[in-house]
Amino acid sequence: MRLVIATALTALLLVQPANAEVQSSSPGGFVIHAESEVDASPEDAWRAVTRLNRWWNGSHAYSGDARNLSFEPRAGGCWCERWDGQSVEHGRVVLVMEHEGVRTLRIAGALGPLQELAANGVLTFTVAPLASGAKIEMTYRVSGDTGVGLEGFASPVNQVLMEQFGRLNRYTVSGSPD
Repeated sequence: MRLVIATALTALLLVQPANAEVQSSSPGGFVIHAESEVDASPEDAWRAVTRLNRWWNGSHAYSGDARNLSFEPRAGGCWCERWDGQSVEHGRVVLVMEHEGVRTLRIAGALGPLQELAANGVLTFTVAPLASGAKIEMTYRVSGDTGVGLEGFASPVNQVLMEQFGRLNRYTVSGSPD
């Protein structure tokens, strides 16, 4: 038990607190941004980002089980979920790129309840090298019909994404999102 607690505390110490916020919000959309510095190589951080199905919390999946998620980190790749003859496309990869050591993954998709609203969402992850490890950034931009009142979704979506971002950071440094 002490080893489990020590491992968990070590993982928390290796992840710098995330800077996270709803950057803007209006009836027509919102922007959520988070960033953190992790004690991991940029390669390990990138690998963690692209293994989305290993750190995403299954309680925020339609089936309730992250093992039903699949993710293909290539342009046109699907972030999908399949179970018991049912399926959901959470997003479609539109960009996987590296430029001057900074890697970017961009997924087009309206997550969760935003899908039903015909909103447009773009989730972008970047991994940049640092002298002490890597910087991971996540930005989610959502836009749509102003009559829907998307500003009301900003806070709950932020809560879910910040939970996932924390899980990503823990997975990056320890191999476990918990």
